[in-house]
Amino acid sequence: MEKKKILIVDDEEKFGRMIKMLLDATGRYDVKIEPRGAQAIPTVRLFKPDLVFLDISMPDMDGAEVAARLKEDAVLKAIPVIFLTGMVLREETGPHSKIGGCPVLAKPVSADEIMQAIEKNLRQ
Repeated sequence: MEKKKILIVDDEEKFGRMIKMLLDATGRYDVKIEPRGAQAIPTVRLFKPDLVFLDISMPDMDGAEVAARLKEDAVLKAIPVIFLTGMVLREETGPHSKIGGCPVLAKPVSADEIMQAIEKNLRQ
């Protein structure tokens, strides 16, 4: 079975590495971390991920702008995006929470939430 590619765009490098370690441990995913929002689009073009985890608040380009640029691109718009953010409380999000049509997970996020979000969004 071919591994699914997942890109994590997050300026919090420890958080990105933690998610990468979790996903690498499953043996089912090829995971890349991009710590700069401004480099997200070129990295998506090169890596060709099946799914992108995207932080909302980053210093050089916020996640909402990255997501908008992905959705404007005819080739990239089909890639599912899941926002990861510390800007909302866990109590404010639920299984149907969305920003700009993209699902939202509040940090800190559990391993189960990450895995469920991947499975749900890769099926669609």
